[in-house]
Amino acid sequence: MKNLQDTVQLTNGIKMPWLGLGVFKVEEGQVLVDAVSSAIKNGYRSIDTAAIYANEAGVGEGIKKGMKEAGITRDDLFITSKVWTDDLGYEETIKAYEVSLEKLGLDYLDLYLIHWPKEGKYKDAWRALETLYKQGRVKAIGVSNFQIHHLEDLMKDAEVKPMINQIELHPRLTQKELIAYCQEKGIQVEAWSPLMQGQLFDQPELVEIAARHQKSVAQVIIRWDLQNGIITIPKSVKEHRIIENGNVFDFTLSKDEMEQIDALNLDQRVGPDPDNFDF
Repeated sequence: MKNLQDTVQLTNGIKMPWLGLGVFKVEEGQVLVDAVSSAIKNGYRSIDTAAIYANEAGVGEGIKKGMKEAGITRDDLFITSKVWTDDLGYEETIKAYEVSLEKLGLDYLDLYLIHWPKEGKYKDAWRALETLYKQGRVKAIGVSNFQIHHLEDLMKDAEVKPMINQIELHPRLTQKELIAYCQEKGIQVEAWSPLMQGQLFDQPELVEIAARHQKSVAQVIIRWDLQNGIITIPKSVKEHRIIENGNVFDFTLSKDEMEQIDALNLDQRVGPDPDNFDF
């Protein structure tokens, strides 16, 4: 991995950037548009949003502005969105995809995910994703917040295997068993909330490692993700932070440092537990 354009090849051959911009809880408006466009202008090629974030229109504006400023085309970008639990049904999911595309102002998505594994609902939604994928309307399909038992249940009937599982993952929630399972099945893991919403910035071990490399704690965590083979999508709306988060390709964490970060695990979540999420 040498820069922000570096990609990992998913099981279907599609290439996805290792590092992207997340926009969770960023409201519609100029701040969002500028965050997305500045990320693209500064070398990011992957943007991650979702229907429930209620900001797809602003993301779409930011994409257009960013492409113009960076002098790139839609084909240079990798755009992800997700279907919310209220729309988990075959027809409902197809319709939700159309709505997301319209709001984003795009002709296709690079990746479409089932946002949460709502029991009894995600299999019909997955059939819809398979249809969209087979029609060539989306380049890759996957899931988010699926545990091992959800994945096993889904794949019993699936014709197309999920290419991505996007999960909450950070030094206090390392999810080693789930990662190992996904790797064994050829499902690429992607981390959301990689910086634990800022709760790790004062962690002494991380502060020490960061000082050693003359980097920020955020950069150390992002680097830890990448060296673990995890796609990551840190969120920021400040241009200097967006640039800083992407400046992680000029240093390497040692084996001891990686193990030190792994040892911070407490199985602690900032988001809901997928097995106890009240939909």
